Amino acid sequence: MGTTRTRRPPAPTAAERARSLVARGGRAAIVGTGEPDPITPLMHHVHPDGATDLLLPDDSVLLERLRGNDSGELPVMLELTEHTPVPMPDQVRELLWIVGWLHEPTASAARHLALRLAELRPHPRLLDVGHNATLVRLRPGSAVYSDAESSAATSADELAAARPDPFCLFEHQWLAHLEEAHPEVFTSLMRHLPSTLRLTEGARVRPLGVDRLGLRIRVQTPSGDHDVRLAWSSEATTVEELRERLGELVGCPFRAAS
Repeated sequence: MGTTRTRRPPAPTAAERARSLVARGGRAAIVGTGEPDPITPLMHHVHPDGATDLLLPDDSVLLERLRGNDSGELPVMLELTEHTPVPMPDQVRELLWIVGWLHEPTASAARHLALRLAELRPHPRLLDVGHNATLVRLRPGSAVYSDAESSAATSADELAAARPDPFCLFEHQWLAHLEEAHPEVFTSLMRHLPSTLRLTEGARVRPLGVDRLGLRIRVQTPSGDHDVRLAWSSEATTVEELRERLGELVGCPFRAAS
């Protein structure tokens, strides 16, 4: 006797979604240190393979522990958080946890790292390296990505090999603009929802994310929120294709954010 399974819309792999989060930067916190609260670095930069440069104040308890460890390394977990593109009650959209070992480069190596970081992702706190702030590096061992669609482990090699989504650096601004300037777009998407959601009184569709394979929306109802992925008819790789795919879902030749 066969079983019927609902086919899930195509989506980027966990490694690709994690790589997109890394490209955007996210909000960083060092967790699982034994401290009552997560430790927020002064700045951070995650490289494609998950290796991360972190700037800590010289009086950081984590820095004190690292220097007191005979191995010269300290096991830590870095948590990267990405928020929704528009304000919502639950603003955490996705998470990436990178588990690895923290070590402190030599003063000379730290200066070279700071100069390279200034080219990759300029940040004013980099001027503090060697002056009340210390640059440390996280060597990744493993990583886990999680969002409403799935949770999956990914290796440093898989993360480095994955490509960030072509729209990941501007999706937040684009979706926020759509909701503010073209709210009718999201109202029209109601027709793609299951009847249990489409017919729910008071349901509201909000933008959650966009990528080369589809649009992610959050359906807010009086009884709770539901995250839904709507697939494009075919992959979008350019801004023009993205606008066309959205127009197809909306049901008109809509030119978004023009």
